[in-house]
Amino acid sequence: MADAPSAHTAPHVPANPWPHRLALVTCAATFILILFGGLVTGLGAGLAVPDWPSTFGHNMFLFPPTKMVGGIFYEHTHRLIGSLAGLSTASLAVALWLWERRRWLRWLGTAALLTIIGQGVLGGLRVVWLSDNLAMVHGIVAQSFFALVAGLAVVTAKAWHRAEPCPHQGALGAIQRWALLTAGTAYLQVVFGAVLTHTGSRLDAHLTFAAALSALVVLLARRVLAEAGRWPRLAQAARALHAVWGLQLLLGAAAYVVRFQPGGVAVGLAAELAVRVAHRLTGALVLAAAVAVAAWACRLRGAAAPAESDDGVPGRVAA
Repeated sequence: MADAPSAHTAPHVPANPWPHRLALVTCAATFILILFGGLVTGLGAGLAVPDWPSTFGHNMFLFPPTKMVGGIFYEHTHRLIGSLAGLSTASLAVALWLWERRRWLRWLGTAALLTIIGQGVLGGLRVVWLSDNLAMVHGIVAQSFFALVAGLAVVTAKAWHRAEPCPHQGALGAIQRWALLTAGTAYLQVVFGAVLTHTGSRLDAHLTFAAALSALVVLLARRVLAEAGRWPRLAQAARALHAVWGLQLLLGAAAYVVRFQPGGVAVGLAAELAVRVAHRLTGALVLAAAVAVAAWACRLRGAAAPAESDDGVPGRVAA
């Protein structure tokens, strides 16, 4: 992956800051998109606009704002934000091909672009085919895409390029394995969370993976933070993961009470919607943070490899 500076090489500094900036913009747009997706699902507004790609026969971008009322407002706004996220992803993919010399990262940007195009098609077909199953898949892909662009934001940052080689490769190897397992478990919890949201079933699986994820986050954070001075960036990512995981536990408990224990706590529909949407958003952050921890563990292990460019030319740094 990433190579360390040697006596004859200097740390690779990105030629242009725009890939990282666009990755951050795409992350923000996707986060807001997930927010509105949660509102659309929670309010049952997924079919408020019955046609696609048009909106009641109008060009989507020319639909009169005065007609955006009730569920139409949430569904149509969701579509508009999705278009913004698609545009920022396309800009990011182009920027990576223009200014990024890491070949794997250029192709990863292309994969992100293809993913969000497919996501848009999934959303449209869900309307056209009236398919609840596609709505569930649409939600899962949204979370996956957010984790992907969060990873792109991590690997395009200056800190990533300037990472120093870490001599503690044995410890990092174990941390890397734990981090990858944590990220995979977080993704499975997201999957079963989407199943639960759209079908009301598999609460058992969702709770099982929540328990497994909790144990993994605690163990991983303790292992990383025990010697945080060795790897400050990795420790920073682990702290973020630990923090959002704690918040997610609280929101998960609240979501369980308001949805599955109707006699336990009396709340209004607005409060229930707020809890469930917040739980979904924090789940996306947990997955993204787990991916960041795994990425940093891989980066620090790779930083000790011999300097070699993406072209296979020894002696040139490829972060």
